[in-house]
Amino acid sequence: MNAFASHVVSGGKARAGMIAAALVVLALLPSPRLMAADATAPAIVPPFAERLAAADLVRGRVVFGACRTCHYPDRGAGHQNGPSLWSIFGKQAGTQVGFAYYSQALKDSGLVWSPEYLDAWLADPSGFVPGNMMMSLGVPDPQQRADLIAYLMQFRETPTQSPPP
Repeated sequence: MNAFASHVVSGGKARAGMIAAALVVLALLPSPRLMAADATAPAIVPPFAERLAAADLVRGRVVFGACRTCHYPDRGAGHQNGPSLWSIFGKQAGTQVGFAYYSQALKDSGLVWSPEYLDAWLADPSGFVPGNMMMSLGVPDPQQRADLIAYLMQFRETPTQSPPP
């Protein structure tokens, strides 16, 4: 029995579950080989509203797995390495009470989070607000961003609109 198998058998089932979840997330990401082959082809990205209407909450939850390293959307979970995402829409970026690690760039941005702005942010975090401190390359796939945003739309105090089915 190899070391990994021995660890799983001796109580490392939670770690094995985390590894399995990470593999699922990686499987959903576009293949670098395919991205390189398609690099010269013009990308036709449906408008955000169409992608959001087609969003899948289960896929969004899976995509959010990578974000959970730093963020929790659940009520009462509080801040982690990144700010809480509970009821994030309608809040001004860089202003959540109790989170002390915002970059000056994000504090000064004046950005108020909306699903559309979060889509643009997740497409290119360092380009959308240059100088921010988020340690992520974002979510390159437009439909995965819409899925993730639909998933986050569930986590709010008083829903102003229903998330897509």
